Amino acid sequence: MSFGDFMGLAAVMGAMIAIAAILAGVYKRRLAFLERKLELTAGITARNAAEKAAQYATHNAEIESRLRALETIVTDGAWDTARQIETLRDREPRAN
Repeated sequence: MSFGDFMGLAAVMGAMIAIAAILAGVYKRRLAFLERKLELTAGITARNAAEKAAQYATHNAEIESRLRALETIVTDGAWDTARQIETLRDREPRAN
């Protein structure tokens, strides 16, 4: 192997190392980009989940308050009296 051959081989090896270093840098930047994209997506998903949970909690509170009002109406004695009056009104009058 002559000196010229050795220098040619060294140049080719140096170029391959340089290309590998450039590709490793590009790959590292791509991984950082994908990680940041995943973080943003996870943040948006978590924020949406929190908003939906708050909406469900508000909706459940509204339903519970309406249910309490209905329970109060049904268990109230006046409700029973009103229902009995309506039942009597619905009956047909008896023929004498």
